Amino acid sequence: MNSADRLPSGGVVLRRRILSAVIEYAGLLGVLIILIILFASLTDNFFRIQTALTIANSSPDLIFVSVGMTLVLIVAGIDLSVGSLLALGAAVIGVAMTEYDLGVIPAIALCVLTTTCCGFLSGFVSAWFAIPSFIVTLGMLEMARGGTKLVTDNQSIYIGSKFEWFGEPIEGLSLSPSFLFAIATVLIAQFLLTQTVYGRYCIAIGTNKEAVKMSGIRTAPIFVATFAISGLLCGLASISHTGRLLTSDPNAARGLELSAIAACVIGGTSLMGGRGSVIASFIGVLIIAVLQSGLAQMGVDDAIKQLITGGVIILAVLLDSLRQRLSKETH
Repeated sequence: MNSADRLPSGGVVLRRRILSAVIEYAGLLGVLIILIILFASLTDNFFRIQTALTIANSSPDLIFVSVGMTLVLIVAGIDLSVGSLLALGAAVIGVAMTEYDLGVIPAIALCVLTTTCCGFLSGFVSAWFAIPSFIVTLGMLEMARGGTKLVTDNQSIYIGSKFEWFGEPIEGLSLSPSFLFAIATVLIAQFLLTQTVYGRYCIAIGTNKEAVKMSGIRTAPIFVATFAISGLLCGLASISHTGRLLTSDPNAARGLELSAIAACVIGGTSLMGGRGSVIASFIGVLIIAVLQSGLAQMGVDDAIKQLITGGVIILAVLLDSLRQRLSKETH
């Protein structure tokens, strides 16, 4: 028997990958179900359709941002500016529609263009000047938040009913267009990550950037494009946020980057790069949303909720570290 005969066939490899994915998703779904059962037993109104719909319709902001964060983490980067970019995009919409009397479509276009350019700039500075993305996006976090306060004069801007169509639940379905669009974004991003050359390059760069460079592939454009995509998704989160609240708040989405990182790590995305799943991050978002909703229905104080959320982040990072050690030992 030659060496080729000993190699697993394509069908066997595919079955192994499917089985691995099923096990991973089953574990996350198990955690989600346990949380639902726990809060259903501790509160009177949690296990109701209305609660599920409320969680779904309030989650698109975090879903959009977590999709972008997943891609950024896979290329071994991190984006701390996502919350501030969401607020900046919402501010652009508010100012464009109230002060310059622009329509919904031009305001949306300006919002997405602004956040995408900010993401592009972060990726460009990090890639071409070899500055850690943590430092660059920390600077962008402050710049975007300062820009938001500047254009809004540090005051909330009421936009009105022109924008409610995006956040208002569809009659008969009870789900908002923003949630449905967020689900579509998850599926598109998962396809992009698993079925395209771009996705394979992202994983390769996150796994071993130097090896990718030595093979003749330019890593900088892919790295920058990933941050630009993250910025674009922050723009979509801005639209979702504005459609739900109908205001542009300069203090919106503070700490959203931590929730996004937590969702990604809970979903199995490695903070070291090279591994992640958009669908798993989506389940991570649901876990966080259920946790926050359940604690709110229990009447838990905001400070306690922050302590618990922080503990979940630390636990998720510890589990990720343990998972990496076990992976190295088995290989």
